[in-house]
Amino acid sequence: MSATASGPTSPHVPPSHRLALGVIATGMLMVVLDGSIVTVAMPAIQSDLRFSPAGLSWVVNAYLIAFGGLLLLAGRIGDLLGRKGVFLVGTAVFTAASLLAAVATSPAVLIAARFLQGVGSALASAVSLGILVTLFTEPAERSKAIAVFSFTGAAGASIGQVLGGLLTDALSWHWIFLINLPIGLATLAVALRVLPADRGSGLAAGADVIGALLVTAGLMLGIYTIVKVAEYGWTAGRTLGLGAVSILLLALFLIRQATARTPLMPLRILRSRRVAGANLVQVLMVAALFSFQILVALYLRNVLGYGATKTGLAMLPAALAIGAVSLGVSARLSARFGERAVLLTGLALLVGVLGLLVRVPVHARYLPDLLPVMLLAAGFGLALPALTSLGMSGAKEDEAGLASGLFNTTQQIGMALGVAVLSTLAAARTDTLLARGKGRAEALTGGYHLAFAVGAGLIVTAFAVAFTVLRGPARKPPAMPRNANPPTTPVTTA
Repeated sequence: MSATASGPTSPHVPPSHRLALGVIATGMLMVVLDGSIVTVAMPAIQSDLRFSPAGLSWVVNAYLIAFGGLLLLAGRIGDLLGRKGVFLVGTAVFTAASLLAAVATSPAVLIAARFLQGVGSALASAVSLGILVTLFTEPAERSKAIAVFSFTGAAGASIGQVLGGLLTDALSWHWIFLINLPIGLATLAVALRVLPADRGSGLAAGADVIGALLVTAGLMLGIYTIVKVAEYGWTAGRTLGLGAVSILLLALFLIRQATARTPLMPLRILRSRRVAGANLVQVLMVAALFSFQILVALYLRNVLGYGATKTGLAMLPAALAIGAVSLGVSARLSARFGERAVLLTGLALLVGVLGLLVRVPVHARYLPDLLPVMLLAAGFGLALPALTSLGMSGAKEDEAGLASGLFNTTQQIGMALGVAVLSTLAAARTDTLLARGKGRAEALTGGYHLAFAVGAGLIVTAFAVAFTVLRGPARKPPAMPRNANPPTTPVTTA
């Protein structure tokens, strides 16, 4: 049943469910903030810990490899062993790893801590949507809950840039990790009380150890290959060889899932047009969004000469616009017009965002040249909640964790592809313009222009996929699993 389906007025949502939504959103916000907050502090980290230029990239890469490689497995583990337990373990690991990162005195310790942060993030993030869709089963309330959840992903990156600049400039880079401690501990304390207890379906329902090893190794190796493209190139023997091994491992995983008695990922989940289509749209959209979230910040710093704090503040209107739309109107629009129509509208706005960036001048002025771009970023606030609703509406109740893990996995694949493809194209175009005698600022801007244009093309492709594939009625939202034990009375916190 879609969000546009008629029905009785939505029942009152118990306070405990709203607290649970707050816990899930806070946990996700902590993870998203950590991703963007680190990029702002990279120069300070390099200087303090004496990272080599090549080694510094592993502050990001170690996290991405662990996070992206474990999401699918973590989502299925949540279905089998209980999503609440997996969320708690993931949050605890992330919080402890943040403390280790904050006190790191060497590159090796910081990289190890970032890998552990990725493990914790994968466990907590993979089951978050699965918990959410079992708590909010009525379409209108689910749309509102997903809008809140999506806001943390869409606007969290911009908020992280502001916070990262302020903490790094005012205190030190250590505080970008220390700030996770009170948030993580508070999240754990409240989550223990308000998240519904669930036992999962048991290991017998899908304890596919061989499949788990194949998919985890394949995803980790694939993401590693992608993030190293900027260093080795797309046609290098190392890239082609590792890429081929990754594809082989993932192909063997699919074969295993088609023949295993208890598969880790039942392939029937991909037969849903909504699940398959939404994940494909997400890969394209997230890859394009890299050009906005990262390359715009680089343009502000490298071309216009903004500092860390000023860059974060310049991106703040985008976060506010995304928040206003995703929290204020996206659910109501989805209820009236349907998620597909809202998604298409959001994607159209994003084409406008990247189209304007293609024409941004070397000596841009913020108000006429950049502020309209930031405000049009409200399209993220329309597209992401609608896409999430579409993707999760095609999953059965006993596959909610798997669908959540799959959705998060394609998000990370899209991000890795965006980093590899768009940054490589921008750098190559910049080098070409420098060789032709252009100034540094003009050459950098030309490189960014190419990346923005390719990003716009990816969004147009995502629009076409959404228009043609995401048709038809949604599956009825899954009810609370029979083995779940949701709170029946309001739960209050001290």
